[in-house]
Amino acid sequence: MAAEGAGGKYRSTVSKSKDPSGLLISVIRTLSTSDDVEDRENEKGRLEEAYEKCDRDLDELIVQHYTELTTAIRTYQSITERITNSRNKIKQVKENLLSCKMLLHCKRDELRKLWIEGIEHKHVLNLLDEIENIKQVPQKLEQCMASKHYLSATDMLVSAVESLEGPLLQVEGLSDLRLELHSKKMNLHLVLIDELHRHLYIKSTSRVVQQNKEKGRMSSLMKDASPVPLLDVTNVATPRKFLDTSQYSTPGSSSVKEINLQDIKEDLELDPEENSTLFMGILIKGLAKLKKIPETVKAIKERLEQELKQIVKRSTTQVADSGYQRGENLTAENQPRLLLELLELLFDKFNAVAAAHSVVLGYLQDTVVTPLTQQEDVKLYDMADVWVKIQDVLQMLLTEYLDMKNTRAASEPSAQLSYASTGRECAAFFAKKKPQRPKNSLFKFESSSHAISMSAYLREQRRELYSRSGELQGGPDDNLIEGGGTKFVCKPGARNITVIFHPLLRFIQEIEHALGLGPAKQCPLREFLTVYIKNIFLNQVLAEINKEIEGVTKTSDPLKILANADTMKVLGVQRPLLQSTIIVEKTVQDLMNLMHDLSAYSDQFLNMVCVKLQEYKDTCTAAYRGIVQSEEKLVISASWAKDDDISRLLKSLPNWINMAQPKQLRPKREEEEDFIRAAFGKESEVLIGNLGDKLIPSQDILRDVSDLKALANMHESLEWLAGRTKSAFSNLSTSQNLSPAQDNHVNVDLPPVSEQIMQTLSELAKSFQDMADRCLLVLHLEVRVHCFHYLIPLAKEGNYAIVANVESMDYDPLVVKLNKDISAIEEAMSASLQQHKFQYIFEGLGHLISCILINGAQYFRRISESGIKKMCRNIFVLQQNLTNITMSREADLDFARMFLMKKKSKIPRLQVQQYKIFERVILKEFPSWKPCVTVSYPI
Repeated sequence: MAAEGAGGKYRSTVSKSKDPSGLLISVIRTLSTSDDVEDRENEKGRLEEAYEKCDRDLDELIVQHYTELTTAIRTYQSITERITNSRNKIKQVKENLLSCKMLLHCKRDELRKLWIEGIEHKHVLNLLDEIENIKQVPQKLEQCMASKHYLSATDMLVSAVESLEGPLLQVEGLSDLRLELHSKKMNLHLVLIDELHRHLYIKSTSRVVQQNKEKGRMSSLMKDASPVPLLDVTNVATPRKFLDTSQYSTPGSSSVKEINLQDIKEDLELDPEENSTLFMGILIKGLAKLKKIPETVKAIKERLEQELKQIVKRSTTQVADSGYQRGENLTAENQPRLLLELLELLFDKFNAVAAAHSVVLGYLQDTVVTPLTQQEDVKLYDMADVWVKIQDVLQMLLTEYLDMKNTRAASEPSAQLSYASTGRECAAFFAKKKPQRPKNSLFKFESSSHAISMSAYLREQRRELYSRSGELQGGPDDNLIEGGGTKFVCKPGARNITVIFHPLLRFIQEIEHALGLGPAKQCPLREFLTVYIKNIFLNQVLAEINKEIEGVTKTSDPLKILANADTMKVLGVQRPLLQSTIIVEKTVQDLMNLMHDLSAYSDQFLNMVCVKLQEYKDTCTAAYRGIVQSEEKLVISASWAKDDDISRLLKSLPNWINMAQPKQLRPKREEEEDFIRAAFGKESEVLIGNLGDKLIPSQDILRDVSDLKALANMHESLEWLAGRTKSAFSNLSTSQNLSPAQDNHVNVDLPPVSEQIMQTLSELAKSFQDMADRCLLVLHLEVRVHCFHYLIPLAKEGNYAIVANVESMDYDPLVVKLNKDISAIEEAMSASLQQHKFQYIFEGLGHLISCILINGAQYFRRISESGIKKMCRNIFVLQQNLTNITMSREADLDFARMFLMKKKSKIPRLQVQQYKIFERVILKEFPSWKPCVTVSYPI
């Protein structure tokens, strides 16, 4: 137990203290400090017991782990033996090395000589191999140039020249080869620059050309399926997607050039031009190795404008050929659509060129920052330079097509319709025409063998001409319009801007977006367009309009010049219109079309419309006054039409309302005839009451029938103009208030029109309608004033107390003159007014004549039976004439004749005071005649 206790004690001590030396020091300290021998003996005994305990534990562990212990001991012995052997071998190697060193030291000079000879022979072999390779460089270079593997050719040529001018400089046999390769190196960069320009300006646009060809094929298929226009001007608002994003993109996108110039490798197994972006990188890398980047940048800057002009020239030919293949004749008029097609093609190509330049510029920037050129001071161009040149070329193109130099204005007459006509042409319009037989051509030469062979020959010549540029075209050169050394796809003219304005404006926005210009700064092309429209186009339009309008309004009598029959047929009108009115309406429509085409300047065009309409209104007012006014005094009919009360009353009567409304929209009334007769009676009452029994001098009526015809033409013309202007203005106002669903179908959004302009336009349209109504009222009243002019003197100054004889029974001269006037007016009005307006003028005239005659009977001092018969004959001839005009019985004149016949049957000779009795008798039988009989004798 004591031994176990001692062992446990020492074991716990050892476990607490990991270091066994601590236990030994503790035992030594205990033995040395103990004074008693017994204590030391006890301590010694404890130690011995502990050692015995450890031996027993160790023996037990050895027994338990005998196999592992044996293996460890054997392994240790093996390792020890191998280490001993290695030490012996190393010792032997050291001894051998020392021996070799001593032996080599003895033959040092001989070994050095052999080593030097080996190096020399190796160098000579390398030089021979290099010379052999250099001799094959011209052949390999030609093969690489033919296959357009320019990077391999550049590397090969540069290394060969460096070898020939370096290690092989003293080889006399290579002098000719040295000169040849040096010359090729000096010219290789020109080839690379040409290839770079070909990809910048031809290959980059070939995709656009291909897409246009595919689009043309699709449009031809659609044309065969359904008739649609070849090029829709309004569809140019859709964004252009003309480039493959894997090859080109805009400078601001991340896909422009993701390949670093240092990482570009050339694969000899592939077509180098398959990927244009990679190929241009290869060209730039080759130029950088040739140290020709400054020359490249200079060449790009110098050739930029000329290459863009060549694109314009090729595109012009392409559009002309496309039109030729479609069978269009460019020499025909109205071909600005081809100009739009040309500009759309140029916009796509210029965008492609700009995208290609952005790729090249990225590579050039890599060459500046990489150690390929060792030329840090190279000044590159930027995309702003490219866009500036594109704008310059477009400005030159627009200057030619918009005819800003006005070179064709003197040689080409202005496009005006011939509206003037004579009376014969107006009569010919209504004359019965012999039907025209259609003329069919017997044959054509266009499908003959000669024509086919000639067209094929010209097309083949064109293919050979353009095959070098990569764009194959077809068609003859004579399909282009020659103009001072320049060829055009359409005739130059200022109006071409109307077709190209919106696409051009969208391209300008693309340029400003690409240049990063803010709203406050404009690109030069926008400034050019703005200056042209404001300073040139608007003034030219105004001058053309003024010249055209003044040509028909500044004549001696503008109201006598009518449109010809062909123009009236085109316009679809039934009666002649004034030439000036048609010109003004054409001008208004032209300005409205210009407002839609150039929506940014709609206010200017609307102001022109207001000014021109106001000027024409003043012209019509002056012409109207020239007819109805004599010696600072209006004729009676014009003064009555000007009177608000009379005009309001006449317009409130049913005959005016029926005339103004279509027959199917008129309200149905029972006893329509009595209603109209009552209206006639009211009108007669107003006119008789307003005039009284005054005699009308001849200067207060319009005796010249041509003046009445002019008023009729003015009425029809101004009413037509008012309707056309209202329609145009209503379309304008509705286009400003479209719903979102409808707005999707509107191609060009017009800016909002101010309320003031809209109000002015509405007032002008209303003023034309009012003036037309006044002209019709003047005609309506003038016929009636003529009746007063002739019939009042007939009653006041006529002698009807006559004895029956042949001479006394003739028609009264005043009645004959009135009949002639009515017939002349009827002839003029039937040719100048529409049928319902013609009826408005003459309907109710018989009622008025009856009222005038019955009311004038009070002025008969004496009347005999022969006088009554003569008066009845006068009434009959008037009735017959009016019946032929109105195609109705004119029963109102029967009442007047019955009035006189009652006098004849009851009292052969009456005094004036006795008429009242018979008037009351008439009123009992015919109550509607009260206005006629009671004007001077109220009952």
